[in-house]
Order: sequence, then structure tokens, then C-alpha cells
Amino acid sequence: MRKLPVRMARWSARHPWRAIAGWFVFVALCVGTGVSVGGNPATTADFRVGEAGRAEQLATEGGLERKPTEHVLIRAESGRSLDPAAAGAAVRDVTARMERLPEVASVAAPVRSADGGALRVPVVLKGAELDGRKNVGPLLEQTEAAAAAHPGVVIEETGSPAISKGVNDQRAEDLALSERISLPVTLVTLLVVFGSVVMAGVPLLLALTSIAAALGLSMVASHLLPDPGVGTNLILLIGLAVGVDYTLFYLKREREERARAGGRLSSAALVELAAATAGRAIVVSGLAVIVSTATLYLAADVIFSSLATGTILVVAVAVASSLTALPALLVTLGRRTERRAARRAERRAARRARPERPELGRVFAALLRPAQRRPAATLVVSVLAMLALAAPALGMKLVDPGKDTFSRDIPAMQTYDRLTDAFPELKVRHEVVARSTPERAPEVRRALAGLGRRAAADPLFVRAAEPAVRTSPDGRTSVLVLSVPHFANSQSAKDSLRHLRDDHLPATVGELAGVETAVSGDVARGVDYVAHERGKLPLVVGALLLVTFVMTVLAFRSVAIGLLGVGLNLLSAAAALGALVLVFQGTWAEGLLDFDSMGAIASRVPLFLFVILFGLSMDYQVFVVSRIKEARDAGMPAREAVTAGIAASAKVVTSAAVVMVTVFSGFVALHLTEMKQMGLCLALAVLLDAVVIRMMVLPAALLLLGERAWRPLRRGPAPAASAPAPPAGGPDGAVARTFENVR
Repeated sequence: MRKLPVRMARWSARHPWRAIAGWFVFVALCVGTGVSVGGNPATTADFRVGEAGRAEQLATEGGLERKPTEHVLIRAESGRSLDPAAAGAAVRDVTARMERLPEVASVAAPVRSADGGALRVPVVLKGAELDGRKNVGPLLEQTEAAAAAHPGVVIEETGSPAISKGVNDQRAEDLALSERISLPVTLVTLLVVFGSVVMAGVPLLLALTSIAAALGLSMVASHLLPDPGVGTNLILLIGLAVGVDYTLFYLKREREERARAGGRLSSAALVELAAATAGRAIVVSGLAVIVSTATLYLAADVIFSSLATGTILVVAVAVASSLTALPALLVTLGRRTERRAARRAERRAARRARPERPELGRVFAALLRPAQRRPAATLVVSVLAMLALAAPALGMKLVDPGKDTFSRDIPAMQTYDRLTDAFPELKVRHEVVARSTPERAPEVRRALAGLGRRAAADPLFVRAAEPAVRTSPDGRTSVLVLSVPHFANSQSAKDSLRHLRDDHLPATVGELAGVETAVSGDVARGVDYVAHERGKLPLVVGALLLVTFVMTVLAFRSVAIGLLGVGLNLLSAAAALGALVLVFQGTWAEGLLDFDSMGAIASRVPLFLFVILFGLSMDYQVFVVSRIKEARDAGMPAREAVTAGIAASAKVVTSAAVVMVTVFSGFVALHLTEMKQMGLCLALAVLLDAVVIRMMVLPAALLLLGERAWRPLRRGPAPAASAPAPPAGGPDGAVARTFENVR
């Protein structure tokens, strides 16, 4: 593995056009294969967890599963009363239009609101629950046509399918906006770093082609792990960030070697030198991110599995592009430089006169100075500041986002608010499922009816008439639906679920021996999902800490560096999560970031961010510590090696951080609160990691540890002495001597 990057770079340098063509063929094959096999979307069954999932499984087996349902709302203009004749005509027209659609399974009779000011027409779609958003388009078109045909009333449509479609459309628009923001800023950052349009375009080219290849591979992978529809977002987010980063690190190292060689080495030799250092660091960093992200599979959740797969694929492809296509591109571009070598003799001479040890700029020198002069004080103050920022994370509350949390810019959500105002019983519905033998069906139905009457007496539930109980054709399964006039994320709705599960159900159906019962619904799904995640959290975090430690120890052959790496990653992630809670769990930042606080954090965000942040932190740790270790292995004292290593990596790490922060910050401008939370947390974590951790905490800790930080993992016998072979002439001989210095 240590020699693999050099071997790949050597082949690419000797056959640049083959390597470049091979890369684009690989990308085309990935995209073509993905398009030809198509994606495998997740089904409702893939999302089932806990008691809610068990209830849905029982209902599905009895043919009583939840169906995708739309509601056509018919009302008068604001401030006016509903004309019965106009409303009746609208109902008949809407019903006729919907019944003609092949996507519609049934149209129910209209339901009048309690105040008589609105009517709703329930429309059940064919297919599974998650298929509704794909089939709802024709229904929305017919609703618009009906609205135009009946100007005397307001006709509009909403429901889970329409809302899901609206969310997907909004997400696509948001991603396009994010790309329009992040790509130009990334290009400007690269122009500042390299001062060349061509060299700035190389990282973007490889990042975008890596994203394309990963998207194609993700379609193939979805046939093993179903795609819930979130993997694409992450591939775009992570792919642009790490794709540019890996290329940036490699490019900067090649330019350093070119400046140091002063024209004495060919472009091919320079690429091999860069591969021996930056190439190996990219491999180690990529493997660290992949292994860290793979711990998400332990969560046993379809969304986390999809996020893990997307991240692993795009990181693996980005690493491959940096080891194959990038060396070939550098050699091709380098030959252009070599053809102008005669006209740049004076500049090369000036570069040879420069000291090999990189110098820190004023900003970096100012950041590093406290650690150099007072490492103990800097370490204590920096760690305490990060811990203070992390403190709010102790009060983190989790909630599973539902319809209540979606942006009201979506038309279906605006209609949903008006629908639930007129029909509050539609806000939340609990579904009680009971299964027994067919001969006990009458007994079970009576018990469920008794449960309905008991719930009607509870102020948390809707006081409805005798509740209807549905029974499967085989008589084994029965379902009772109970309405709650509170939104799913409210405490009242959660209390109603607790009353139902802990009190009402055990006192009625629960007293029937041999009857299997379970409760589902929007509230139950959210509560059970959060409980499921909390149960998996120790396993995922424990595995993450272990693999991070092992990867660091294997990479640097030092237990001290491994422990320090885990500690710094924990500190960085905790501080970012604390800031996340501080911003999004309260209301003070709502106007600033344009969101409505849920009073909690989206349940999937903390665990996912914790894992991803560990992987991204490993990026910086590997590149910074690798430069320090190179200086240390070259014979430099430990304290000087810390300064030299940070001086060599400060600019490129900061440039990479600017790219990542830019990409992640673009997600703060999106509509979905969940995406805002992810974007802000990732951007802040990268910023803290690049500035506070890598410029203050890490150097201070390494300076205090001194030589102890580099104590080898194990001591072996000294290698037998042998006469050195004479170096070969030409560039290859220079490469061999440089490799020896690196080792």
C-alpha cells in the first residue's frame, strides 16, 4: 500500500493520454451502467423500525396498509361564506375528474368541516404509500383545471403525496442554487491559490467527474441497499469538497517539488515525488473517511446506509482520480512548462536560491505563535473554549422531522395548513393494529370499539362518533384509526401516543389473551425512530472511535498520535454539535438564517454529522501530521518538525478548508431545516478544525509531547547494513535520492 500511489503515478506519468482517456472511459461506464440498470428506490417496508414498524407490517399482511391519500379542499374566498350550490358543483366536477384518472383508486364522499366553511374530497391513489409522490402530478393538474372552471370557490389540493413532491421539487431547486453559489466561489479560491485558470480548473474537473461516476455507481449499489432518495444530495456535497481537497493537496505538493528541483527534474519525476508523499496521504485519508463512514451501517437504518454508501463511493472515486488521472494531467501540463524553461531560467535560479523550509505567512504565524511560545497555556485555553462551545450539546433534543417542519413556501404546505385548520382531526392519526385468529374477529372488533370510546373521553383525542374498525378479508387483522387535534411534533401528540400505548390499549384489547397489538402513525413513527437511533448510538460511536484510533496508529506508527487524533476529532465534533444546538434549538437565529425552529434537532443529523466530521477531521490530521512526520523522519528535532510541518501545510489546508466551508455554507441557504442544520454544522466544524485544532491545539499538544509523540509502536532489530547502490543518472537518480530522504 505504501508503494501503490507511486506505482500508479509512474504508470500514469509514462502513459498520460492513456490514463486520461481511461479515466473518462471509467466515468462514462459508471454513468452508463447506472442509467441502464436504474435506481432501486426504498419502499415503505425499508423504513420500518420499532413498534410502529411492526404495526405496519401486521396491517400490510392483512391488506390494510396505509394508502397514499390526497384531499381536495373546496372553500370560499377569505372573509366570504361558502355558496352551497357553487360548492356542490365543484365537488361533482372534482369527483368526476379524479375518477377518470388511472392513478386514482377511489374517491370518497365529500366531508364538511365543523363550521360548514369548507368541504374536502378524499382521493386515494393506487400503489404503495411512497409511490404517491410519483403519481400525484395528474391529480394536481386536474385540481388546477377544476379551480379555473369554478371561479366562485377556491379549489386546492394537498396530502402526503403532493407535499412529498413539493419537497423534492424544492430540494432540487435548492441544490441547483447551492451549486451556483459554491462552484464560482470554489473556482475563485483555486485561482487565488494557483494563479492559473488551467491549474484551478483541474481540481474542479476531477471533482465533477468523480461526482458523476459516484452517482452512476450509487444507482448500481441501490440494488443491494435501497435508495431512500438522499444519497444524491450527499454525493454532491461531499464529492465537491473532498474531490477538490485531494487534488489540491497533490497539486500543491507537485508545485513544491517543482520549485525545489529548479528545473533539474522532469514532470514525470516530480509527479512520482508528489505521489510518494501527498499520494500516500490521500490514500490514508480516503481510507480513514471510508472506514469511519462505514460505521453508519451499524445503525441498521436505510437512510444512514444510503448516506454511508454515497460517501464511500464518492470518496473512493475521488481518491482514484487523484492517483490516476491527476498525475497524467500534471505531466501533460508540466511539459508545456518545460518547453518554456529557457525563458524562465532566471526564475528557476531564484527558486533554487529560496530555502527549502516553507515560511509561514503573517496570519498563520500569528495563529501559531501562542502554541510556540506558551504551548501549555494555549492548549488549556483552546480546549476550554472548544468545550464551552460544545456544552449546549448536552441539552440536545431530537425530533423526527415531519410535515409540520417543511417550508411553507411549498404550495401544498400552505394548503395543508388551511386543511388542518378546517379539519383539525387530520393533523395526527394513530393506527391501532390487532391480529388474532379469524374466529376471534368479532371479539377483537368489540375491544377496539371500546378502545375508541375510551380514547374519545381523553381530552388529547378528537371526540368523535363511534369509531370505525376495519377488518381484513381473512378476519385475522383489524385496524382502528384514532384522531388527535395536535401536530405530530407537539408534546400533546406525543402524550396522546403514550396514553394510548401505556393506558388505553392495555385496558381494552390488551386484556385479550393471544391477541397481538401494536400502534403506528406519524407520531409513533417519529418516536420509535428516535428511540431506535438512541439505541444504536453507543454502537456506532464506539466503533467509530475504535476504527479512527486504529487507522491513525497504523498510519503513523504511534499510539500517542492515535490517542491525540481521537481526542481532537471528538473535541471538534462536539464543538460543532454544540453550536448546532445553540443556533437551531432556540429561536434567536430564526430571522438570521430564515428557518422556523423545531425546538429540537432533526434526529438523523447528529449521528450522521458525528461520523462525517470524524472522517473530515481525519483529512486534515493526515495531511498536517504527515508533513510533521516527514520533517521528523528527515532528522529534524521534534519541536522544529512541528513548526516546519505546519508551515508546509498551513496554506493548502486553509485553502481546502475555504473550499469545504464554501460548499457546506451553501446548504444554509436551502429551505429544508434539516439541510440547514447539516450545512452550518459541517461548515463550522471544518473552520474550527482548520484554525483552532490544527493551528493551536495540535501544535501545542505535539510541542508538549516532544519526542514522546513519535515513539514507535514497537521496536524491532536494526536493519543490517549494506553498501548503498550508486544512484542512477538523470531524473530517476534524483527521484531515488529524494525517496531515500523521505523515508
